[in-house]
Amino acid sequence: MKFFAEQRGEVMKHIEQFVLDNIFTYLKQVEENWHPSDFLPDTQNSSFIADLKDLQSSAKELPYDLIAVLIGDTITEEALPTYETWLSQISGVSKEHNGGWNKWLRYWTAEENRHGDLLNKYLYLSGRVNMKQLEISTQYLLADGMEIGTGTDPYRNFIYTSFQETATNISHRRVASLAKANGDPTLAKMCAVIAADEARHAKAYKTFVSKILEVDTSEMLVAFEVMMRNKIVMPAHFLREAGVKMGETFDHFSDAAQRLGIYTSADYIQILVDLIEEWKVDSLSDLTDSGEKARDYLMALPDRLTRIAQRMKTPELQYKFSWITA
Repeated sequence: MKFFAEQRGEVMKHIEQFVLDNIFTYLKQVEENWHPSDFLPDTQNSSFIADLKDLQSSAKELPYDLIAVLIGDTITEEALPTYETWLSQISGVSKEHNGGWNKWLRYWTAEENRHGDLLNKYLYLSGRVNMKQLEISTQYLLADGMEIGTGTDPYRNFIYTSFQETATNISHRRVASLAKANGDPTLAKMCAVIAADEARHAKAYKTFVSKILEVDTSEMLVAFEVMMRNKIVMPAHFLREAGVKMGETFDHFSDAAQRLGIYTSADYIQILVDLIEEWKVDSLSDLTDSGEKARDYLMALPDRLTRIAQRMKTPELQYKFSWITA
């Protein structure tokens, strides 16, 4: 295990300068970024009350399941301290303040922090949410943490973030479309800009994987195989409400997302297909035996998952969340 960590650490050190040189290809300077106040009613404006009433009027028309998904997405975003801590523990992430990995982690966290901030304020103003119950769920999720099967292995972690940031982009983008269709242009704009952030972040992590594939191809493929065998779980899979067992609320949240077509098993499979194409898995050469086996497994996996997904039924029952009051 010591050799394993040292080998991964050397690879992380090898690509750290690339990260430092290209950080603002995938992230934005603070002054260039959007901020929550750009989208929400301004308490200092004389039109604040009228603007608030307009926001609440639009929010009132949103379907129950859409509000449920939006709340689940918000709580997921607000669990950012867990994700920052997790990424800081990856083998090979240097603690040097001005190093590439440390700077990436800080700037990535700073961008992500705006997401939960914006969505939480919107939900507070919407008049449809029991904020105390939402806050309880957020605290539970932070206290419970997450277990995603990556450990401190940077290869597995970057597979996970490549997949998860893409999935988050899809979810926010679909919520934006449904918000617009249901007469809430403010929420649509909010979720669209969050989705754009997630797309940039996904591209970054996919590029990190590409860089690792250049120097440690077989081991990166094996990490990809391990993550897909274990299945990519969502970061909020421990989500729960007060008085509800850990994970049960997440199942209901996931059901609502599937009913609306916001994130489905078909999306999971398509992300896998896109990653296989992005990293040109089918044409990778000079592999070890374990690398060859990993590639064969990965290339066959989408068809197998598609057959399984075809037998799955969209859940019909609507769960009553403690978060939603109207």
